[in-house]
Amino acid sequence: QAQLVESGGGLVQAGGSLRLSCTASGRTFMTYAMSWFRQAPGKEREFVAAIRWAGANTFYADSVKGRFTISGDKDKSNTMHLQMNSLKSDDTAVYTCAADVYGPRYASWAYSESYEYDFWGQGTQVTVSS
Repeated sequence: QAQLVESGGGLVQAGGSLRLSCTASGRTFMTYAMSWFRQAPGKEREFVAAIRWAGANTFYADSVKGRFTISGDKDKSNTMHLQMNSLKSDDTAVYTCAADVYGPRYASWAYSESYEYDFWGQGTQVTVSS
């Protein structure tokens, strides 16, 4: 059984930076893509960023473009990071990584949709103080 483990969350002041990491463990598998989602108190889970290993394509939510950078080890395809800069209080949430092992469910890959992902981590808290 694969497990995704996040690390790097914490408390930071507005304008500061944090770097989240996510590593798959428990079994050796190759992923098609990995992503980050987040959920703030009282809100629905939302897509943050994704990386598709073939072509090293990256995708971002509009709210984090220019501030967050997703990266990873293409050769391993089971480790990724999220560099978060210029953090705002609105970024406060539990950040969860997800892994897509099997690829697109339909004709095109819906990277921002939860149903594309097969494994999920437990989440790590990010709190941005204003």
